[in-house]
Amino acid sequence: MSTQEPLQVPRRVLVTGASGLLGGAVAGLLRTKGHHVRTFQRRPSSASTDEVLGSLIDPAAVRRAVEGMDAVIHLAAKVSFTGSWHDFVATNTTGTNTLLEASADAGVRDLVFVSSPSVAHFGEPLAGAGAGTADPERARGNYARSKASAELNALARDSPGFRVTAIRPHVVWGPGDTQLVERVIERAAGGRLPLLDGGAALIDTTYIDNAASAIVRGLERMEHAHGRALVITNGEPRPVGELIAGICQAGGAPVPRLSVPGWLARGAGSVIERVWLAAGKRNLVYDEPPMTRFLAEQLSTAHWFDQRETREVLDWTPDVSLDEGLIRLAAHYGGTRP
Repeated sequence: MSTQEPLQVPRRVLVTGASGLLGGAVAGLLRTKGHHVRTFQRRPSSASTDEVLGSLIDPAAVRRAVEGMDAVIHLAAKVSFTGSWHDFVATNTTGTNTLLEASADAGVRDLVFVSSPSVAHFGEPLAGAGAGTADPERARGNYARSKASAELNALARDSPGFRVTAIRPHVVWGPGDTQLVERVIERAAGGRLPLLDGGAALIDTTYIDNAASAIVRGLERMEHAHGRALVITNGEPRPVGELIAGICQAGGAPVPRLSVPGWLARGAGSVIERVWLAAGKRNLVYDEPPMTRFLAEQLSTAHWFDQRETREVLDWTPDVSLDEGLIRLAAHYGGTRP
């Protein structure tokens, strides 16, 4: 990684969503850099000794969380492949607006909004794409649509006295990840993880340590990053089938061999999602249907990104390669990877 100019030390930084994998990594990295970290989440976390428990939908709790803070890194969100539009809006859009308002009123100088490339992904292949502009009308799925609205609102608040940047890490994974890694391993072990179109779609992903360092770097480089949306990845596009195979090998699960046409999975995903929601069904482990149209699109459509602007603005490069990340993942599961 290139030489980094340090943040003013110590700064008081609020991290929302610190009980999650990425939020915890960001909070930990900030602490190692000498900053005072306060966390805001719904349940207790080991990420900080200074924490405020509460929800983004509670304005009083949000105001308590931002009081006395110099900066905010906002990761808290409702993340799911399915669910009611109202729930996504309440947390991701309205909750973010509440945080923005409270932060500005409290005199917070800098806010990093952690977004997602899905806010500008409209179902078509993305090959060497730039960040693009968030579009809640065209984004696919309730999560992406609600985050797109929140990102637009956040960047609209950017000003010399209240600087805002949007950092979009793409497909974050690593040891302890329940959103991708655990689902891949569990479903592969149960024989319920087909490849779509042979797993040929080329995608970018981001190892957890790299995602955390880039988000913190967004705060460090706010002078250059404010007002912008930047996509973060390892910059190593791989066929999705190759990534899935690596995760399965690291976790001791069989590598999927069955291939299903992408068009069939997308159609089936739409039907499954409707039936799942109508019947009130819930997966006892993950509370997710086995397939949705959005998930099928993600697994069968290329999405990899030009990282030149990101690396120039943040003066940042990833520290951990995908291959090294898979070695670390295998060590986490106690196995070895050839």
